[in-house]
Amino acid sequence: MHPAAKLQFARIVDEFARWRAIAEPERPPAPAWWWGPAFEMRDAAEPLPSAWSRQLRLADGASFAEAAVVLRQTLAGQDILPWPYDFSRKVASTDSDVRDLPVQPSDDGAFPP
Repeated sequence: MHPAAKLQFARIVDEFARWRAIAEPERPPAPAWWWGPAFEMRDAAEPLPSAWSRQLRLADGASFAEAAVVLRQTLAGQDILPWPYDFSRKVASTDSDVRDLPVQPSDDGAFPP
């Protein structure tokens, strides 16, 4: 499995755990960006790291394919998908901290003509 695919899946597993921790009536719809990795891993037989299995509430030794099923089941039947910025307002995310920073003026003096 390509390391970039694993890294992306790790990020989604962590985000999924934070999303699931929100009480169901308050929980936003699952984000659309989970779809791609959920389908890419649908046939991956490689075992998940145990920490990821616990976050997804799967048994130790579960495969990436089983994890992908959990994500796809979460997304199935949704008729609305949140915008990335709206989603992160309900789920504690370090990404939203970066997006919420004010825009800084550029320092054009740093590059002489």
